[in-house]
Amino acid sequence: MLQINSSSSFVTPKSFNSTNIEQPSLSSDMNRPLKIAITGPESTGKSMLAEQLASHYRTVWVPEYARTYINRLNRPYNQEDILEIAKGQIRSEYEITTGGNKIMFYDTELIVTKIWSEVKYGNCNPWILSMIERNNYDLYLLCNIDLPWTEDPQREHPHLREYLFDLYLEEMKRRRFNYSIVSGTGKNRLGNALKIIEENFPGLKQN
Repeated sequence: MLQINSSSSFVTPKSFNSTNIEQPSLSSDMNRPLKIAITGPESTGKSMLAEQLASHYRTVWVPEYARTYINRLNRPYNQEDILEIAKGQIRSEYEITTGGNKIMFYDTELIVTKIWSEVKYGNCNPWILSMIERNNYDLYLLCNIDLPWTEDPQREHPHLREYLFDLYLEEMKRRRFNYSIVSGTGKNRLGNALKIIEENFPGLKQN
């Protein structure tokens, strides 16, 4: 089950068991909400942007599961934890049944866990790779590294920002995902993201 926090418009998993995680059919459904993923390296404003976009469109957003997971650990994370985080992220998405409308936002997706695992450990679990292929989004907003680095105990690579951004960009291009780079600071960043979304989906434009 999931719990929707109406005050901040995000969805968090109440509990998660990675055993026998469901992998539902991803067949086309014109009635489903548009899925927009906010992705990119550390400290690029993904969570803030997801929350702002959800507020603008009066819908819900799925937060980054990694932060909740690591906060609960009483030890350093390892590569197996990255797989559990990936499964938790997908579980959070699939269990959403209420609270959204015609569009939903996702703070990170599995390209994040792929790059994280490959940079840290030199490889990525096949389950993550297979789910990247199956769990596509209608639009990926790739957050640029033009925001200042903000220190955080869970962030690891302040000196690799350009390198990591290039890895994300290469993934978007190689997989031919529908993506756009979001740049700008403050309200300009949100405004640029809204412009990208409404250029891709004109029916969402608000008067």
